[in-house]
Amino acid sequence: MRLAFYAPLKAPDHPNPSGDRAMARALIAAFEYGGATVTMASTLRSRDGAGDAALQRDLLAQAQAEIARLTVLGQTEGWRAWVTYHNYYKAPDLIGPSVARALGIPYLLIEATRARKRLSGSWAAFAQAAEAASDAADVIFYFTHRDAETLHRDRAGRQRLIHLPPFLLRDSVDTAVAPVGPMLAVGMMREGDKLASYQIIADTLAQLPNDGWSLRIAGDGRARAKVERLMAPFGPAVQFLGQLDAVALEGVYRTSSLLFWPGVNEAFGLAYLEAQAAGLPVVAQDRPGVRDVLAPGDYPKPEDGIAPLAARLQGLLSDPALRQRLGTQAQAHVAAHHLLPAAAETLFAALATCGVHR
Repeated sequence: MRLAFYAPLKAPDHPNPSGDRAMARALIAAFEYGGATVTMASTLRSRDGAGDAALQRDLLAQAQAEIARLTVLGQTEGWRAWVTYHNYYKAPDLIGPSVARALGIPYLLIEATRARKRLSGSWAAFAQAAEAASDAADVIFYFTHRDAETLHRDRAGRQRLIHLPPFLLRDSVDTAVAPVGPMLAVGMMREGDKLASYQIIADTLAQLPNDGWSLRIAGDGRARAKVERLMAPFGPAVQFLGQLDAVALEGVYRTSSLLFWPGVNEAFGLAYLEAQAAGLPVVAQDRPGVRDVLAPGDYPKPEDGIAPLAARLQGLLSDPALRQRLGTQAQAHVAAHHLLPAAAETLFAALATCGVHR
């Protein structure tokens, strides 16, 4: 089975790391895990972050050239389906629908955002293209139930909407170790939602008894000075690790007692999956997106304030057996629902409904 894959926001081989790049790579790996041969069809990045009409016209012209080239390539390679990851008004798929239509093959979208309020204004042309791509899809996969709301509202015809739980680029989990060591927070340091999560962390730590707890923070960014000021009252109890690569971060997970990250407006958060795969219990708030990747458990609602978070932290810090039990449950949850085998099963089942079989 030969498939075409395209990520208009950020190609899988883009030099700058990000969650989008990581997920694009994981999706390719899932298709390959299931036995498909995947062609990265195009590296054209259609992103317009400013609503620039001239840039949009230029990208539309580049897309037309790509459509002509890829239609020929698809015939030569015998593509059975076209798969696009992440289509939205700032980075629409300007290529896939036309190529799939020309080749007479199914067109599948993974993570598509409906934003009809953008059909007028600076991004009107791109919003129209994103909506047209969503309308053209035979199948749209969504990562979280929050994402599904507008997809169901604006579904085109008999289009199938399928839940694809976020997953890690691995097919198994390592043997869990006892969750002991400092607490851990993992998050980029930037203004807005990330800084809001760090503020909640600081407010929660202030309510903990001063009895020897410690916290390590993995992450960096332009707002680091602000995060450091938030954590300054706790002195050496808070240690900054900076931005870590995957190997170093895996070692930190395995020498920590728990992951603490509130998750303000997280799409879902790969760090939650990584931590649980290592056998860590998670302290987070019950938020849309976040709840789609967490093992079933007791997560305080944001409107309940800081006190329940502090109580949850203190309870886990004082009870190693509880940490072990919740960590084991979390690891089992990830193994069952959020690794390559489960993702491949979902993806290939959907392809089969489109008449594309292994």
